[in-house]
Amino acid sequence: MHQVSADTHDGLRTVPVQRRSAVRLARILDACAELLDETGYDELSTRAVATRAGVPIGSVYRFFGNKRDMADALARRNLDSYVERVERRLATIPAAAWQSVIDAVLDEYLAMKRTVPGFGPVDFGTTPDPNRRVADRLTTLLAAHLRRVPDAALRRTVLVAVEAADALLQLAFRADASGDPDIIAETRELVRAYLARTLG
Repeated sequence: MHQVSADTHDGLRTVPVQRRSAVRLARILDACAELLDETGYDELSTRAVATRAGVPIGSVYRFFGNKRDMADALARRNLDSYVERVERRLATIPAAAWQSVIDAVLDEYLAMKRTVPGFGPVDFGTTPDPNRRVADRLTTLLAAHLRRVPDAALRRTVLVAVEAADALLQLAFRADASGDPDIIAETRELVRAYLARTLG
């Protein structure tokens, strides 16, 4: 079962305090993820999530006002998990090897896209501008690892890279359920070339 971090709590009606409540929230989000893969967002319902999670419908509404709030909490959990995965990878990469750092960022996204339940439909957000949220978290991570100042210029550069990669990877996964390898390779080259002027 997945853990629920503090960031995932943004927008919750009730923040779990006891372990039992946190476990119940994680079960609800796990059920939401499974159903998103099976039925898609349009067919998702709070009642179906409650049934799959084995909890009363009131437990779902205790945490979420509607399915959009629930999907956004799942997206925030995805982002927390992604950042943790990237952090673990960065711990093994020298700061000077910036291209390997960029590869790790892309590789962890691709791994989640292919293996994490519910990731495809909601990715990192259903609310407007989720890529800014992703870019902010990545800027902080990359700045610390590469010993850079996380200033406005770096934030803008990372945001542009995230937006470009997101659009191209959506194309890759529309072309092939596992991600078109040629488009992924082109995406990697494009992002590396763009970031070379700042990180190289």
